[in-house]
Amino acid sequence: MPRSAHSHPGFQMVDEEDEDEDTTFSPIAAGLATPTSPAATRRLHSARTSDLDLRSRIPSRLQLDEHSNLLAFSDGARNYTSAPNTAGHRIPSRAGSILIPRHHSRTNSLGVRLASALGFDRGRGESGLAESKVSLFTDERVWYDQFTSTDWVHDSIADAFRLRDLRSRKDFRGRLYAWFDGAQGWVLVAIIGFITACIAYSVTVTESSIFDLKEGYCTGHWRLDKKACCYGEEDCSAWRTWGERMNFTGSEQKWANFVVYVISVIVFAVAACLLTLLTRTEIPSNYSLTTLDENLGADLKPRGDKYDPAQEENTGDTAMDDNAPAAPSTVYYPAAGSGVAEVKVILSGFVVHGYLGVKTLVVKTLAVILSLASGMSLGKEGPYVHIATCVGNIACRLFSKYNHNDGKRREVLSASAASGVGVAFGAPIGGVLFSLEEVSYYFPPKTLFRTFFCCIVASLSLKFLNPYGTGKIVIFEVRYMTDWKFFEIFIFILLGMLSGALGALFIKASAIWARTFRRIPAIKRYPVLEVTLVALVTGLISFWNRYTRVAVTELLLELASPCKLDTTSGLCPTSGDQIPGILRALGIAFVIKSFLTTITFGIKVPAGIYVPSMVVGGLLGRIVGHLVQYLAFSYPDASVWGGCAADGGLESCVTPGVYALVAAGATMCGVTRLSVTLAVILFELTGSLDHVLPFSLAVLVAKWTADAVEPLSIYDLLTDMNSYPLLDNKLRPVFTTDLGDITPPVRSHRVIDISNSPLIPAPSLRRKLEHLHRAGELDGGLPVLRHSVLVGLIPAPDLEFALDKLEDEEGSLCLMAQPASWRDAEEIEDHDTDPTDFTPYIDPSPIALDIHSPMDLVFQCFVKLGLRYICVLRDGQYAGLVHKKSFVKYIKELEQHGET
Repeated sequence: MPRSAHSHPGFQMVDEEDEDEDTTFSPIAAGLATPTSPAATRRLHSARTSDLDLRSRIPSRLQLDEHSNLLAFSDGARNYTSAPNTAGHRIPSRAGSILIPRHHSRTNSLGVRLASALGFDRGRGESGLAESKVSLFTDERVWYDQFTSTDWVHDSIADAFRLRDLRSRKDFRGRLYAWFDGAQGWVLVAIIGFITACIAYSVTVTESSIFDLKEGYCTGHWRLDKKACCYGEEDCSAWRTWGERMNFTGSEQKWANFVVYVISVIVFAVAACLLTLLTRTEIPSNYSLTTLDENLGADLKPRGDKYDPAQEENTGDTAMDDNAPAAPSTVYYPAAGSGVAEVKVILSGFVVHGYLGVKTLVVKTLAVILSLASGMSLGKEGPYVHIATCVGNIACRLFSKYNHNDGKRREVLSASAASGVGVAFGAPIGGVLFSLEEVSYYFPPKTLFRTFFCCIVASLSLKFLNPYGTGKIVIFEVRYMTDWKFFEIFIFILLGMLSGALGALFIKASAIWARTFRRIPAIKRYPVLEVTLVALVTGLISFWNRYTRVAVTELLLELASPCKLDTTSGLCPTSGDQIPGILRALGIAFVIKSFLTTITFGIKVPAGIYVPSMVVGGLLGRIVGHLVQYLAFSYPDASVWGGCAADGGLESCVTPGVYALVAAGATMCGVTRLSVTLAVILFELTGSLDHVLPFSLAVLVAKWTADAVEPLSIYDLLTDMNSYPLLDNKLRPVFTTDLGDITPPVRSHRVIDISNSPLIPAPSLRRKLEHLHRAGELDGGLPVLRHSVLVGLIPAPDLEFALDKLEDEEGSLCLMAQPASWRDAEEIEDHDTDPTDFTPYIDPSPIALDIHSPMDLVFQCFVKLGLRYICVLRDGQYAGLVHKKSFVKYIKELEQHGET
């Protein structure tokens, strides 16, 4: 039974009013009493939590199991208002919020009902293997709250306990369970790869059928696109334009086709936007986020002149003021944009419930079909990464070791993101490198092989499905039969410089456009209006140029193809006199595509930037290729062309398609800063070992040039502007300070003092918890001190879970430490779990550093260990706590002032 206030010897009530009056914590003078050693306390705690009774500490929590998956989803517009907004009372949680009100059982949560509807049985009373898997999860604790960071150390320890118990069974059944446990990862990534390929096939087939409906329809079968209807014929009687269907002739027919084309572009784009808006999600302002949908026009929260830990603490104090005006909440749309930046943040350990859920997967898949069919300057490759990651997150529910462990889950999500790139470019090796180079934060060696296997399964499945009917995984696969000449190496370097600068300028132009046009009140309030205007402009100026009217993937194929394989693109001159006309058409298309790509990025539809940036670069490269070709035609006797065949035609010296693909990869590098990944993807697209050197050289030069013009990639810029709590593990800042410079002062509402008694009133703990919530630290923690010595730390989510279980919170006293005099009695007495005993939730050995520790050590601890917070000690006594979010803010301030 719960202990009363007088059931414990030596109880002394803590005066909460006196505690709250002190703004700065003052340790009790312990001149006559010797402080208890933390080592002794931890030995005591360790004895109580021996290997034999480790699971006996938490029987109730095993029943309350975190059924809903870590990145759960919900229906309807989500409003995360469960973080307290006013002092003195708590607002009940709504659907989609991860914070649970008091006395609320997690057994029948929304995630359980939806998972049951999808056919996943989560019964805890099953026998056999399912029961064994449940028993192996020895350290199950409260699930991760919304917009918190993952505790990588805890997840690693929990998995180690699970593996230890699994391997301790030496019988046949135990060996069978161990074998099945090891095979789960391979089965899971194979399922993810196959489902991702099926989704990619569905998107490709459906999009290609709808895309040409803007221009006409096939009389034999309306679902066929123009290419399938005409079988490559130039004059096809089976294909009828809308002008012909309306019986117009001459110029009237052309204008009728134009009007239908513009209306179709607007209809498809608006439909995609309306679908995207179904995923509308609202978050309170105290989470310090501006958006989660790649909106460069989001309002950037102002930063101070310099990071001040005291000011950071005062911000949390101000948040507790009831009279303080509430800042407006933030709205974002998970299905908008490509999702690559957000996936990168999630893989770094940031928890965003619903962003990788079933609803987001379904809506984004349908919306990306419509957005591609609209003909706007956007791609499907980025959304494929997000869609594949959604598939991986949902598939993790099949196996408890991935469903209940956030660290293990993110290994699977890394493989899923790689499979998205694998099916997008038909490049399984490139997908592995993409995951390693761009999105993954934690990538152990075993994950590398599983990621490769996942990409192979996805690529092979898509090849067998054959979406284009040509045996190709992607439409813009090309083959070059001739080698490059030595003089071209200088042109490749020039292309790398031009393309890298072009990519960096695109980033700057997109940011300027978003900060000006997208912040117009009407545009900001009504996303559909912006999509309509962009679609209108796209339809008006794209119709008249052949190279801007075709799909971006088909255009990239035409630009990169050698002329011997091309007969209808108009890019294969038979004489030098035709080259100026081709240059004129390509120049107009280059200007139009550059403008449309700039204004399209960031609108509220699923939109990728990979292929559109490659198309812009491909147009530039094709222009340069034809210029060199024209020079070779005009000055055939120049010594530089000495290695060219005399009767080989215009492509005997120069193949403009090679220039186009080289510039395409270099421009994509300038936008995304991918390097090795791009070189490998270009190799897998061409299958040409001869051209690996030009591809690699151009990518290297492009990255150097882009870094000089704009230090941030497009996704780094999004992460920085939208205040994502991402601590870049590739960053190597130079520090001149130590840990004490960012350590906030110790305050009474930030610690739990058990110097007088290990019993703390529950209302006092609730007020401390609400203060953390108001400061936006849902994943924070409260240190437990005895005579200013750190003896433990209780995470805020665990504290909230423990408080919510209390039947009488106002009159309960919570045990925050286990005295030695009680330990023997408890070991003998067999009683039910006491809900007022909070010691199972306390971490007896939180990671702590001395206040004089160098900042480089702090950086490595946060990056390599994935810590949420670090306790700070001065001469062995507690001196403060540094949260990961505060450290990220400090790093951002250094970057802003140019000190890194």
